[in-house]
Amino acid sequence: MSQLIIKHFSTPDERRPFVAHGHADILNFEGGRTTGLGVFEPGWKWSEDIRPIAGTDSCQVAHTCFVVSGRLAIAMDDGTRGELGPGDMAIIPPGHDAWVVGDEPCTLVDFEGMSQYARREEAGTRPGVTEEVAPGIH
Repeated sequence: MSQLIIKHFSTPDERRPFVAHGHADILNFEGGRTTGLGVFEPGWKWSEDIRPIAGTDSCQVAHTCFVVSGRLAIAMDDGTRGELGPGDMAIIPPGHDAWVVGDEPCTLVDFEGMSQYARREEAGTRPGVTEEVAPGIH
């Protein structure tokens, strides 16, 4: 039987720090469903802050996201560009770069692409890289 599950981003199941400029708070649900709250600080750029973690030339994750605050520019590998702002809902296919526009952090909720996003290799496989567990999580 299905059950009601309520979680809050103030106590995520996992916090994944980026190389710099932010983090993703992850909520894991039954059936492999994952939702993430991305906090992208001014100066964040996928190709600088996530590429070293992902190990790919561009982001190869599909995203279905809602922008809560701030602005985010997207550049697809095919040259298509767009900019997201508060209240925008977007579907972003694999093959893109992205960066924060302006001096305000961009906060977004991603309903699709967070199961592996910014997930680090197992401890010891990348020098100087560790996974941070969110405070209060047991």
